[in-house]
Amino acid sequence: MITGCSGGGKSTLLTELAERGFSIVPEAGRRVVAAEQSAGGNALPWIDLSAFLHKVEILAKQDRLAAAELDSPVFFDRGLVDTYCGFERLNRGEAQQLHGERLLYDQCVFVAPPWPEIYETDEVRQHSFDEASAEYEHIVATLPKLGYQPVLLPLASVEERADFMIKTIEVAAG
Repeated sequence: MITGCSGGGKSTLLTELAERGFSIVPEAGRRVVAAEQSAGGNALPWIDLSAFLHKVEILAKQDRLAAAELDSPVFFDRGLVDTYCGFERLNRGEAQQLHGERLLYDQCVFVAPPWPEIYETDEVRQHSFDEASAEYEHIVATLPKLGYQPVLLPLASVEERADFMIKTIEVAAG
């Protein structure tokens, strides 16, 4: 799984990994926003964050189940961990309680740090860099509590980041 700061280059990195033949799962949050905007819905993070997170949780659970059927490594653009961190920030439960005891993803979680030089807002990412950085800090602090080992991605080209991830996974696999 790749998590971290919004606008930190996660989706671009996943595109690179897909081009190298890896299976990827696009960010559930972006898919929910697209569906809500298309349907004129209100489950958008800037309108009703709680409703948005509930829809993201459902989609992320479906993604996780579908990926379990694959034999090869799968890279997720965010996941249930991010959703549970969001619920925790809304005071809707502790991320640890929502997540449960069992790891939902590989123990090694790649984390994209805040990177102001590449950060951009768009019609899906409407929050500020400071808000994105605060979200990042919460996720990074929560990952170890859930049993995950955060691995910080270097501030480097997308190709170098992909190489870094692949090497890290190969070393972990032994």
